[in-house]
Amino acid sequence: MSSVDPRIKALQEQIKQALSSEEKKLLGKKLKTLKENLALTPAEKVKPTKARDIDLTLPGIKPLLGHLHPITQMRHLAEDIFLNMGFRVVESVEVDTDYNHFEALNFPVGHPARDTWDTFWTTEHFLPIAHTSTMQNRVLSEYAKSNKPDALRVIIPGKCFRYEATDQVHEHTFYQIEGVYVSKTASLAELIGVLKTFVESYYGYKIPYKFQPTYFPFVEPGLEMLVERTNKEGIKKWLELIPCGPIHPNVLRMAGLNPEEYRGFAWAIGLDRLVMLKYGINDIREFHKGDLRFLRQF
Repeated sequence: MSSVDPRIKALQEQIKQALSSEEKKLLGKKLKTLKENLALTPAEKVKPTKARDIDLTLPGIKPLLGHLHPITQMRHLAEDIFLNMGFRVVESVEVDTDYNHFEALNFPVGHPARDTWDTFWTTEHFLPIAHTSTMQNRVLSEYAKSNKPDALRVIIPGKCFRYEATDQVHEHTFYQIEGVYVSKTASLAELIGVLKTFVESYYGYKIPYKFQPTYFPFVEPGLEMLVERTNKEGIKKWLELIPCGPIHPNVLRMAGLNPEEYRGFAWAIGLDRLVMLKYGINDIREFHKGDLRFLRQF
């Protein structure tokens, strides 16, 4: 004869103390069910599923939990490409000082080029960063204080903020991937080679490209990399993709590097634009609407 579980015995005693016969009847039924379940083996407790309970012709539903945003997906892809080229990843700050954001990048106080960045300001006179270049002085200063046995190769992904009206190609919040390379022999040819390797790896084919002059205070000369894309009407157009250039000597000096001994180059890739060009997205505002019909495509 099997022994009674002491927990069952305790429940039986509690039922005897129930106030009414109705309560005893209800609790007795529940106790009977409990005893029957305890007597079953694990295999007996599993109710077999009938074949007719499942319609195998119905399409599956893709779970949303853990779904990566298209910008996050492309950031991971871009990081992998640069990691394979020997770069390391450094996270950007999101709020910074005027010094790192402007002065250390060859924007003196009162310089008119500051106005083109459309910056926000906090009441404590800090800036939600308008470009990931705000990190340049940090990584260059760290390199200057090291033994400098190797070239400096870093990429800096980050979120940027600008005080501007939004439209199909402008957004107040967007993403960049800064790149910085410094050595004793860095050259413009190396800059072109790095960016050419990146865009061809990103798009998966030898995409036509060219460089044109522009102006940024922290590089000299200032350049822009353009790529050729064909729109829906079959018309080929040159699209500005990556502002870049050799690092200005003043920026190297501000970080403690001698421009007579060291040279480098930098760039800032607009991550949102990369995704738009890759998938033919016409409106940058789609990224932040939270529309599941848009996000489920990726």
